[in-house]
Amino acid sequence: MKRILIAIVALLAGLGPLSAQKIGYINTDTILSEIPAYVAAQTQLNTLSDKYRATIETELGKIETLYQNYQNSRNSMSSTQRQNAENEIITKERVVQEKQKIYFGEDGIMAKKAEELLTPIREQVDKAIAKVAEAGGYGLIIDLAAQQGIVYKNPALDLSAQVLSVYNKDNQ
Repeated sequence: MKRILIAIVALLAGLGPLSAQKIGYINTDTILSEIPAYVAAQTQLNTLSDKYRATIETELGKIETLYQNYQNSRNSMSSTQRQNAENEIITKERVVQEKQKIYFGEDGIMAKKAEELLTPIREQVDKAIAKVAEAGGYGLIIDLAAQQGIVYKNPALDLSAQVLSVYNKDNQ
């Protein structure tokens, strides 16, 4: 029992310095939506994504047509012809799955393009956040865009406008 009491006292004593720190919050979604370069990059990514999706959908449509034709003529085919038709459909499906992975996979074209276009902007925003935190003496800044479960926020603690101002000043 004494150990638990000592642990609680030590924990509360350790939290003392944190309680003296200022806390604020930001919303990176709001900040990023106000940065023209970020909006342009998102538009470019959406256009590229739409192009790749259309390519995939076209190829899936062709496979669907091939499958329907197979279903309609399956009864009149020999077992060898059926096997060849099934293999062709399966091969085309695998090719489309591979293209999806190439376009939209974790290391795919879209992920690399997003990293190329968005990472420099996000890094500049992170620098602006750090500057606001240092200038204002903030010990903790919470990102509402990344946090689920925030049940109350005081608008007076919102630092999003300050971060955006520092970002714009640094990137003129």
